Amino acid sequence: MNNILVTKEVTKQFGEHTALDKVSLEIPKNSIYGLLGPNGAGKTTLIRIINQITYPDQGEVFFDGQPLKAEHIAQIGYLPEERGLYKSMKVGEQALYLAQLKGLSKAEAKKRLKFWFERLEIGDWWNKKIQELSKGMAQKIQFIVTVLHEPKLLIFDEPFSGFDPINANIIKDEILKLKENGTSIIFSTHRMESVEELCEYIALIHRSEKILDGKLSDIKKAYKNNIFKVGLQTEQAEVLLQELGDKFTINASQIDLEENQLDLTLQLPTNDSRELLTYLSTKANINHFVETIPSTSEIFIQTVQSKGGEHE
Repeated sequence: MNNILVTKEVTKQFGEHTALDKVSLEIPKNSIYGLLGPNGAGKTTLIRIINQITYPDQGEVFFDGQPLKAEHIAQIGYLPEERGLYKSMKVGEQALYLAQLKGLSKAEAKKRLKFWFERLEIGDWWNKKIQELSKGMAQKIQFIVTVLHEPKLLIFDEPFSGFDPINANIIKDEILKLKENGTSIIFSTHRMESVEELCEYIALIHRSEKILDGKLSDIKKAYKNNIFKVGLQTEQAEVLLQELGDKFTINASQIDLEENQLDLTLQLPTNDSRELLTYLSTKANINHFVETIPSTSEIFIQTVQSKGGEHE
């Protein structure tokens, strides 16, 4: 079995509102899977179903090849966007309590907490109260108690919320190490740069429906639009620019013409770049020739807008 989690036509309604409409996903083992969508798309409802906080009205969910059952919760770690630490409790006391709720003995919980507190350099926080910590500091504690029981599947909902760039990078590195050690991860965020850095696979949910999913590299290739950034050196730069304008679509806002140097962005009518390269090589020295691949953010916005929605 190559998938840690599979949903088959999962549907959930709240009164007359359809939160999920026949959503089917396959989340590969040992991968980081981006769950994306505008606010209100249905992502949180799906996460709550996986965690058995609520249940689908129709459809099936399979965990590691078996129908999702109550005992699978022990193999899932969930870091929600809305944090749930008790502000008046001491950090160490609360971390031990939450670890034992996940099935760890007190001795094993102390051992693992010692490891993580040293790893994240927060050993002196043990006797502090949560209310004494900043949002980012409290987020580190929440992260630790989420991963402490070493689950097969981790679900992170906006895990970098509240972090400065340095600490966000620390947590990002820890997420990558967890994946390297065999953990499967669902990653829900609005930060598309994080998706670019971390995710191998993505699914985009919009207005309760899955409208896009697959391997991120394959999706980006499918969304290529034959746009190239070109740098040319020629003594007839203005003449060449006119010739190129007659043959190709040029982005007028991205033309840099300076003496013998011409930099521009143009779009081909087909996906065959060899014709352009051959043509340019007879006209000028080519300094650079780079195809522009759309970012995850651009794909997100384009796909949502094509379905009649807006990026929120």
